Parts: sequence; C-alpha cells; structure tokens
Amino acid sequence: MQTSSRGALFSLSLSMLLASLGTSIANVGLPSLAQAFEASFQAVQWVVIAYLLAITAVIVSAGRLGDRLGRGRLLLAGLLVFAAACGLCGMAPTLPWLIAARVLQGLGAAVMMAMTLGMVGDTVSKERTGRVMGLLGTLSAVGTAMGPSLGGVLLSLWNWRALFVLGVPLGLLAAALAWRYLPMKEGVRPGGPFWSALGTPGLRSGLARSTLVSAVMMATFVVGPFYLSRGLGLAPGWMGLVMAVGPCVAAVTGVPAGHLTDRFGSPPMTLAGLGIMAVGALSLALAAGLPAYLGALVLLTTGYSLFQAANNTAVMRDVDGARRGTVSGLLNLSRNIGLIVGASGLGAVFAWATPDVIRATPQAVAFGLHSTFGVAVGLILLAAGIRHKY
Repeated sequence: MQTSSRGALFSLSLSMLLASLGTSIANVGLPSLAQAFEASFQAVQWVVIAYLLAITAVIVSAGRLGDRLGRGRLLLAGLLVFAAACGLCGMAPTLPWLIAARVLQGLGAAVMMAMTLGMVGDTVSKERTGRVMGLLGTLSAVGTAMGPSLGGVLLSLWNWRALFVLGVPLGLLAAALAWRYLPMKEGVRPGGPFWSALGTPGLRSGLARSTLVSAVMMATFVVGPFYLSRGLGLAPGWMGLVMAVGPCVAAVTGVPAGHLTDRFGSPPMTLAGLGIMAVGALSLALAAGLPAYLGALVLLTTGYSLFQAANNTAVMRDVDGARRGTVSGLLNLSRNIGLIVGASGLGAVFAWATPDVIRATPQAVAFGLHSTFGVAVGLILLAAGIRHKY
C-alpha cells in the first residue's frame, strides 16, 4: 500500500459500510414510522426513496468533482455532511422533516460511495486491487444487508430515532480516520468529454447488471420486514435476528469471492453469482414459513456477494487514475438506480398484491412476497442474459 495501509483501508471500509447501511437501516423501521406519523406505506416509503434519489442525483458529479479537487478532501467533507444529517434525522418531529434530512444524508453518502472505490488506486498497490475491491464490495453488501437486522435490535432497545442517531459517532470516526490516514492531495483535470468514460471495457454491461441485481436486493429489504412482522408475526428483536443471517453470510463469502474472481476471472464468477441469486429469488417466490425464508435469504446473499466482487473488479480494473472517481460514481449510480427500482417498482408490486398492509392477513402478506420475487427472478435472468464484454 502507498500510504498508512491499515488506517487508510479501515477508513475506506467504514465509509463504504456507513453509506450502504444508510440505504437499508430505515427499512425495518417503516412499520414503526407508519404508526408514529400515522402515515401510509406509500408515504413512509419516501424515507427510503429520498435517500436513494439524492445519491442518484449527484453521485456521478461527486465522482468527477473528486477527480478535479482531490478525492481525499471530498471524502472528508462527505463524511461530515453525512454525520450532521444523521443527527437531523434523529431529531425529526415530522415526516417531511425526516424525508428532507434523508435527502441531505444521501448527498453525503453519494460522496462517500464515489470516493471510496475511486481511492482504491490511491491507497493500495495494483497487485492488491482485486482483493480490496472484493472487500469493499463485501462491505457494501454487508452494510445494505445488515441494516434491517441492526435496525431491529435498535428498535427493540429504543425507538425509530436510534436508526439514524447511530450514524453520528460512526460518521465522525470515519472522518477522523480519513483526515489522519488518507492522502489529501489535489486532483487532476480528466481529459476528454465526460461520457467518454463509458468507453471503458466492460463498463456498460457491468452497469446494467448492477442495476438489475441491486433492484432485487432492495426488494428484500423493503418487503422482508413486512413479511416477517405481519406475515410471520415476529417481534422487532426477533425480526432483526432473522435478518442478521444475510450479513453473516455476506461477511463469510465476500472476501473468498474476491479471491475466486482473481483466480477464475470476472465473467464466470459473475454468472455464478447470478445463478445462485436466481435460485434464492425463486425460493423466496415459493417460501412458506421461517425456515424456507432463511434458506432463500442465504442463497440470495451468497450470490450477491459473489456477483459484487466479480462485477466491481471487472468495471474498475482498467480505469486510469484521472477517471477513477468518475467511473466509481457511474458504478454507484447504477447500483442506486437499481435500489430505487427495487424500493419503488418492486415495492409497487408488493403494494398491488397486498393493498392494505396494516390490516392484511398473513396469507395476503405472503402472497405479496411471492409476487414480488416472482418478478425478481425475471430481473436476475435478464441480468444473466446481458452480453459480457471484458
């Protein structure tokens, strides 16, 4: 590594984890928010969507700005904005206040996501890039997957405000590590037009697959809490424990997935990950009861970890230093477009199948789960059919 290796890597890892955690930690609180603010599912759904829209709107620009002004400097600023926004979310007296604070949180997260992948080449040697990409891909999956489980624990200990207040100390810790260990050098002006970055080999197909797969994962985090609480009758604490299975699986499989990608190449590992995900989504479309749900979740998360490591490595490996932030922004943009599709589009499938989620019977909620992941299987198969150009 080129700078203080362990501290730099820990700073990047925590930044990625926090940004991804912010994507899903609020999902498990949606039933509680609906009751606290006396709002509908469609209204509280904006707590999730607002965060994703803010990220999507600025993440590519954040990546390009980091290339110009300095990626380390912009990451530090993004972490401070993120921490401040978490505090505002925790103090929200109304639902519109909370949604507005989530927009600000998403702006900070956009910078964090773009700069984290973009700074890999600034902090590690080229021989270790694949493994670090695998690690960061794992942490992205773990952060997104552990949000509902961690949120369930926080809800059982306090209330929905704890879901956001947690980000304040962790964001400040990440900012302190970034200031201490990451290079704060000035950026460079990339040559050529902005969208010429899309000419990177494998980028276009990688972005499309990332969008589709992320939509499927987000459907799990939006629909899963309702199925576990309304369909199976689990209390928030137990719901959190059930959803902790996903993060545990991602933590175990993610780093080995990076090694498998280095050994066998990105295309076969990408397809292997998609194949495992398809089996997991099909299992969710047929799931009846907690054991079946858990088994399907294990398969889906395992496949996602493998896909992330292989796809991210393929997209970023040939990017020159002047464009790392921009391409990282594009990669994260595709992911967040997918998360929006999952939260809104696949969430709409669930809402259509289960119109009155507050009074719905367990059978009606299960039907919503099955309908949603029936559509998700089709999205995964579409991703697998996209032509590889590595």
